Amino acid sequence: MTGKITLSDLADIDVEVLKGVGEKRKESLAQYGITNVLELLMNYPRKWVDRTNEARVSDLVVGHEALVIVEVRKVSKFTTKNRRTVVTIEVGDESGRLTAVFFNQPWRERQLKVGTQISMFGKPDLFRGVLQMSNPLIDLIGDRTGRIVPIYPQSEKVQVSTWELATWVESALERCRERGLCDPLPVELISKLELVDRTAALWAIHFPETMLAKQNARRRLAFDELLRVQVVLVGRKRAFELDNTGIRHIVNGKLQQRFVAAIPFALTGAQQRVIAEVDKDLASPHPMHRLLQGDVGSGKTVVAVSAMLAAVQGGHQGALMAPTEVLAEQHFNGVRKLLEGLLVPDANNLFGDRQLRVELLTSRVTSERRRELLRDLANGGVDILIGTHALIQEGVEFASLGVAVIDEQHRFGVEQRAALRNKGDNSGTSARKKTNTTPDVLVMTATPIPRTAAMTVYGDLDVSVLDEMPPGRTPIKTFWVAGKKSEAKMWSEVRDAIAQGQQAFVVCPLIEESEKLEVASAQDTFKLLGKTELKDFKLGLLHGRLSSNEKDETMTEFRERKLDVLVATTVIEVGVDVPNATCMVVLDADRFGIAQLHQLRGRVGRGVIASRCWLVTSNEEIRSPRVDALVESTDGFYLAEVDLELRGEGTIMNTAQKGRSDLKLASLRNDRDLIELARATAFEIIDNDPTLKSHNEIRDEIDLLLTPDEEEFLFKN
Repeated sequence: MTGKITLSDLADIDVEVLKGVGEKRKESLAQYGITNVLELLMNYPRKWVDRTNEARVSDLVVGHEALVIVEVRKVSKFTTKNRRTVVTIEVGDESGRLTAVFFNQPWRERQLKVGTQISMFGKPDLFRGVLQMSNPLIDLIGDRTGRIVPIYPQSEKVQVSTWELATWVESALERCRERGLCDPLPVELISKLELVDRTAALWAIHFPETMLAKQNARRRLAFDELLRVQVVLVGRKRAFELDNTGIRHIVNGKLQQRFVAAIPFALTGAQQRVIAEVDKDLASPHPMHRLLQGDVGSGKTVVAVSAMLAAVQGGHQGALMAPTEVLAEQHFNGVRKLLEGLLVPDANNLFGDRQLRVELLTSRVTSERRRELLRDLANGGVDILIGTHALIQEGVEFASLGVAVIDEQHRFGVEQRAALRNKGDNSGTSARKKTNTTPDVLVMTATPIPRTAAMTVYGDLDVSVLDEMPPGRTPIKTFWVAGKKSEAKMWSEVRDAIAQGQQAFVVCPLIEESEKLEVASAQDTFKLLGKTELKDFKLGLLHGRLSSNEKDETMTEFRERKLDVLVATTVIEVGVDVPNATCMVVLDADRFGIAQLHQLRGRVGRGVIASRCWLVTSNEEIRSPRVDALVESTDGFYLAEVDLELRGEGTIMNTAQKGRSDLKLASLRNDRDLIELARATAFEIIDNDPTLKSHNEIRDEIDLLLTPDEEEFLFKN
């Protein structure tokens, strides 16, 4: 073979070509997850020990964690009366000695042979006058004498040691020297981005001369990971723009101006900025595909209505799709109130203006009313249609759908979003001419997403953020409650608030194993509170097993103040708006995630009365970092960053959200600058070379490292 070695070439080379990898080691490596040379080279160290900076045994301080590199000098094992295995090893360096003791780890006797060099991390204590560590972390580093030693993730089950992995990696890199490794980035771009080349990066991530060299290597390889993801997302975004013709809306016309002038409050700076971003998209020939993020109460509806009015003033229609009937009706009432008395400038009207028509479509609309509504929608008689997924059912035809708004977008599948967008294709059977255009789409979420995650997970969307709260919203005070005394005080305060005419939510624990258990827990809580703490008040019960009609009846009773307290599961998480509800009690709050607690808390604080939220946990001794974060802040974007920190980053290319990132080196938390750099570079590459004809290596690496399913998941998300 000739030419520089690509990642595909490395993936085709079996690990058995490396010296020391016989049948047995090959099997162990396969169990570890390595079958070819590429997998070996992309199995990066999890840490690096700087031998010039390591502690010596004589430097150890009792009670202080430290890492030492020592030699095993003696190994012994015995079994206690209650059948527990204890392995004790004596280790030392030129400055002194210490012992390590391992409980119930009999395999340590086989692993730690006399003469082996190991790195040992733990907290030393004094035992019979000698320093000792209990169950320390151990890495076998063999006889590697480099100044900085790589330590690889190890699996005790397959007995692959860190020094063996380092030996094989070094052997593989040496064998690549002659032909050299292919670098997908041109030299000018590497220089412009101030990155090191791919070969230098692979050597320095495994065997750095200095810690700075290791950092530079990590930066380059993390950039490559992010670039592959961004090229897929940006490529999809540009392909969507090319394949779909948008409507060039007239923005900031009379109708939008009248709307803004009639709003009884001043727009926040963030609202003005986001409306300008949306208007810029609407005026362009490409269809808008924008994500609007904003905390509960940040004023997303005003932005959405402004966008739909831009469509209406150009003779098109607007649609708003919500995930539930309760939320759709709430939007309908809110939007109608916002647009009360607003007239549409109309040159064909004798008076120069006409009434704006806003309608609601859900499964509860009767068949006769539905027929009339659909007829008017198809002939252009309805300006704005608000509804649930009923909007995308067969038979729903728009005369000319110009702007589609999707609320709480994560509650809809990509197919449902596409179905609404497709309602703009060949719209209508009316006198208005048929169009072959794609409506502009604005997707909204009240679940704040860290900016870096939004740029990666929603990379095919432009992102707007409402990061400022309108004046006049009363802040919510949040309290941590644990123990009988503080619970009694909480219920007393809830009773006082209800006695003053306010209302309260009580949210029951999230029981992951079963919705059935969750419902039972809500029913039990409802019965218990009705006999004890809240026995003098009218209580309602809301959970996922109720029919839509039962849920809506209960919510309506609560909204109309026929109920004092609503005992509910998390079905109230999104969108329920009851300004008179000022108290929220979340039971077993430590079972919920930060985002969910923040969403739940957003159900209060929607009126003029100061609101309170109590997060109840069962253990007085142990504080939950999630609960602490909620007590500390009501800023959803800050909480989203804390959440990412606590939960781990999850995977961005498949549905497993277990805190294990499938970006090996890049971090959504810590690499914002790299994500922005990769995104800008992806735009540059795609805009100059949409099919990647001149960037074969990047295309090949995407095909190799992102499966079609992963690419599809990235796009669907």
